[in-house]
Amino acid sequence: MDNSIQDLGRERVGVLIVRYGLPCVISLLVGALYNIVDQIFIANATYLGSYGNAANTAFFPLTVGALAIAVMCGDGACAYASRLLGLNEKNKALKSVGSAISVTIISSIILMIIYIVFQDGLVVMFGGSVNEKTYLYAKEYLFYIALGIPFYMFGQAANPIIRADGNPRFAMIAILIGAITNIILDPIFIYILKWGMMGAAIATVIGQFITAILSLIYICKMKNLSIGLKDLIIDAHEAITTLKAGLTSFLSQISLVLAMMAINNMIMKYSVIDPIFSSPELTQIPMAVLGIVMKFFQIVISIVVGLSAGCIPIVGFNIGSGYKKRVRDLLKLLLISEFVVGLVSFILVEFFPDQLISLFGASSESIYYTLYAEKAFRIYLALIILACINKATFIFLQGMGKVLESTILSMVREVVFGVGFALLLPVFFKLDGVLYSMPISDLITFIISVYLLIKISKELKKG
Repeated sequence: MDNSIQDLGRERVGVLIVRYGLPCVISLLVGALYNIVDQIFIANATYLGSYGNAANTAFFPLTVGALAIAVMCGDGACAYASRLLGLNEKNKALKSVGSAISVTIISSIILMIIYIVFQDGLVVMFGGSVNEKTYLYAKEYLFYIALGIPFYMFGQAANPIIRADGNPRFAMIAILIGAITNIILDPIFIYILKWGMMGAAIATVIGQFITAILSLIYICKMKNLSIGLKDLIIDAHEAITTLKAGLTSFLSQISLVLAMMAINNMIMKYSVIDPIFSSPELTQIPMAVLGIVMKFFQIVISIVVGLSAGCIPIVGFNIGSGYKKRVRDLLKLLLISEFVVGLVSFILVEFFPDQLISLFGASSESIYYTLYAEKAFRIYLALIILACINKATFIFLQGMGKVLESTILSMVREVVFGVGFALLLPVFFKLDGVLYSMPISDLITFIISVYLLIKISKELKKG
C-alpha cells in the first residue's frame, strides 16, 4: 500500500486535516463558484440584470440535483473504499470505485436527456416562470448547461475518489483549472460577444469538460485504487453498499433542490400579492435575492463540507484500523474549525450584507433590491454557526460508517424541516416566512446534533 495511505494512521491529525481538508475545501469552493461566477457576470451585464439572476436561480436546483447523484457515488466510494483499505481488502475497494464510476456515467446521461426533453416543465417547476423574460432566459441557460451534465457529474464524482487514492492535491488542481477556464471565458462570452445566458452556460460547460478530462486521465493511472475494465462492471452488492455510504451526501444536496423548489414557488406565489413586489418590473427581485443568499451560503457550506469530507478517508481508515483515539482527536479539531468558519460567516452576513450584495450588480437595481437583500442575509443566515456544526456532524457520521444515524439526521434537517418550514411559514408570514425557515430548522437540528456528538464521543472513548 502506498505511503500516502499508510500516513492516514500515523501522521498527526492536524496535519492530515490540512493535507486532505484544504484541497477538498478548494475543490468544493471552486465547484460552487461555477454557478456563482456565472451569476456575478450575468448580474453585472446590464442587458441581463436581475432577470438573468432570477433565471440562474431557477436553474440552480437542477445543477444541485446532478451534484447530489455525483457526490453520492464519489463520497460513498471514498468513505467505503477508505474503510476497506484500512481493513486491507483492496479487491472490494476496487469494485466499489469501479461501480461508482459506472453508475455516475449512466445516471449522468439519463439526467441530461431528462433535462433537455422536459426543460419547459422544469423551468416552471422551479419558479422560472415568475415573468416572461426570466422564463426565456432560464430556458436558454438550461439547454446548454444540460449538455454538459455528464462532464460535470463525472468530474464531481471523481474528485473524492482521487482523494481516497491519496492525492487530494490533484483533485484540487483538476477542479481549479476548469473553474479558471470558466472565469476567463465568462466575460468574453457575456460582455464582448454578447452571447447572454448561452455564453455563461457554454463557458461553464467548457470548464467542466476540462475537469472531467483531467480526472479521467488520473483515474486511469491511480496507485492505490488502480481499477481495470473488469472493475467497471457494476457489482450489485458493492454498488449498493457504496451508494448507502454516500446517501448522506446525496440527501444533503437533493434536499437543497426540494427546499429551493419550495422556496422559489413560495416566492413566486407571494411576490404577486406583496405591496411592493407585485409590480411587474419588481416581481423577480425576491427570487434573484434569495438565489444570491443561497449562493453565499453554498460558499460557506463548501468550506464546512470540504473540511469534513476531506476527513472521510482519514476517519474511514482509522476506524477500519481500530485507531479510535485518533478519530476522537480528529472530531474535536474539526468541530473547532467549523465553529470558526461559522463565526466569520455570521459576522459577514450580519454586519456587511451591502458589500456582499454589491458583488451581484446591486448598483444598477431598485432600492427595494438592496433593502430586501439586507433583510434576507440577516434573517435567513442568522444561525449559520449552527448550520456549520450540523453539516460537519452529518459528514463525520458518514465517514465513521454510521449510515443510518447520518441519513436520519440529514433527512430531518434537510427535508422535514428545510422543506416543511419553507412551505408552512410563508402561509403566516408571507415573503418573510421564507426567510425564517432556515434558522428555525438549524436550531432544532443542532439540538439533535449535540446529542449525537455526545454519543459519538462516548463511543470513541471506549476504544
